[in-house]
Amino acid sequence: MIRADLHIHTHYSPDATIPPKTIVNQLNQHPTIKAIAITDHNTTEGYNKTKQLAQPYPDILIIPAIEITTTQGDLILLGTAQLPPKPWTIQNIIDFAKQNNSITIAAHPYRAYGLGDTTKNYNIDAIETLNGASPPHTNKQAANLAKIMDLPGLAGSDAHHVDELWTVYTEIQASSDIDEILKAIKKGHVRVASTDKSIHF
Repeated sequence: MIRADLHIHTHYSPDATIPPKTIVNQLNQHPTIKAIAITDHNTTEGYNKTKQLAQPYPDILIIPAIEITTTQGDLILLGTAQLPPKPWTIQNIIDFAKQNNSITIAAHPYRAYGLGDTTKNYNIDAIETLNGASPPHTNKQAANLAKIMDLPGLAGSDAHHVDELWTVYTEIQASSDIDEILKAIKKGHVRVASTDKSIHF
């Protein structure tokens, strides 16, 4: 079993300020969370840099991911460091994910730039039901959506600044193998949880 924050931005996202080195240092020191997905907006530069910096630490895992701005809202592509070809429509990204053994996650569906009820029209793999930057009522709406669609619910801090890191995590019944993690998520072998922010670094 691993605990993973599946939604983190580095300063390679235009609206974020977190250096990859800070993420790696804090992840290495964190007592329980040892896996993360770098989900920068429309780029994998932050993932590549973070993965490079994490190489000396064998017990931490950097999962490739991208938060893509589609024509209808934000969609996280988890498990690949490749940018899908444009146009970035929801269906095109779902098709790309299936071809590349990755999965699609509706990010903060009921917040700004979320897919909202449009999510129901697509064969998405999971819903972000606990987003650390979203108000509780929108997370509750997302959890209800996951139930209606019979999809796994995932958690990510959606951290854009250092003080927003490590607020929530997803417990995944898998080892630190990316393929195994993706399969476990698809099967719903996951649980979302909030952390104790009294942990200091």
